[in-house]
Amino acid sequence: MVDSGGSYKGMSSDNVKGLVLALSSSLFIGASFIVKKKGLKRAGASGLRAGSGGYSYLLEPLWWIGMITMIVGEIANFAAYAFAPAILVTPLGALSIIISASLAHIILHEKLHTFGILGCALCIVGSVTIVLHAPQERDIDSVLEVWNLATEPAFLFYAAGVVGAAILLIVQFVPLYGKSHVMVYIGVCSLIGSLSVMSVKALGIALKLTFSGTNQLGYPQTWVFTVIVLMCILTQMNYLNKALDTFNTAVVSPIYYVMFTSLTILASIIMFKDWDGQNGTQIMTELCGFVTILSGTFLLHTTADMVDGESKGTTKNADLSSENHLLLRLPKHSEDSKGFAQEGIILSLRRQESAKSPRPARQIKQQEEDLEAAVPLRRQESSSRS
Repeated sequence: MVDSGGSYKGMSSDNVKGLVLALSSSLFIGASFIVKKKGLKRAGASGLRAGSGGYSYLLEPLWWIGMITMIVGEIANFAAYAFAPAILVTPLGALSIIISASLAHIILHEKLHTFGILGCALCIVGSVTIVLHAPQERDIDSVLEVWNLATEPAFLFYAAGVVGAAILLIVQFVPLYGKSHVMVYIGVCSLIGSLSVMSVKALGIALKLTFSGTNQLGYPQTWVFTVIVLMCILTQMNYLNKALDTFNTAVVSPIYYVMFTSLTILASIIMFKDWDGQNGTQIMTELCGFVTILSGTFLLHTTADMVDGESKGTTKNADLSSENHLLLRLPKHSEDSKGFAQEGIILSLRRQESAKSPRPARQIKQQEEDLEAAVPLRRQESSSRS
């Protein structure tokens, strides 16, 4: 914590508690991604995949182990929000990305590129920067104060926009693009997640006050926040399962983190006014820390399918070699087809090779024209032989 004069005053006891809980939460949640992914793979091998609308993973014990691990992490995260502001707790979720990517490299054999390791380092640096400059948790004496903050026009406008966007994604975009665009499933999770965090923080404050001797369970607002939390978590769990089952874990984790964290910080700034007690220097430092984390997650995302010493172009060439190898293993066509179909396949593959090649466009076009001109000659040869 840095005061307005620029000197470091240390973190408050509540912020320290929130920090420890957030770190332990990242550990459990990061590991749960991998365990759940293994469970989803096992369930998909014997039943309808979650990405296709199946729920066979509910019968898979390994998925439940991952789910329990995630619940433990979420409980720790839940408690962290009761002690520290969202702008401190939420960005520390980057550590779960590091844990998830590392375990995916070891257990799921999803290779982690050297730049991915650099991305992990950037996440750590950004997290430390935010921790050192995070605002103090504001004093709240009743859940009614949180309710008043949640019913202010600015936050109501934000909540209405989030719900509307989530419904639009679910109704219009999930059926069409859910299995091909990772942003669709994760968009639903992140939008709903920003509301769930605000409700979780409100409920956590109510429980903290209740355990300290000021009962908040008699207020209906406490139970309204509880219902919102349950609805949001169930929605998040459903679409997160679809995303994990459909896309690479090393891609899902960082994108989910970036969108979820950005929207949660925005919601917290609107509802709890976290930046009201900070000067411009502190706010800019926190933003720089957050951008550093975003840079790290971007590196993790862009290098998810790359291996050291190998580029994506090399991978494409390898795929093309596999196609050509498969073609070589196909039986030759009968004499009745006069080789025309086989020549068409060869010409098609050569066109694909030309399209993926970095050679100049004119050279590629010339080669295609030469290949097309060669096909009639081959047909004439075949006719003369017959």
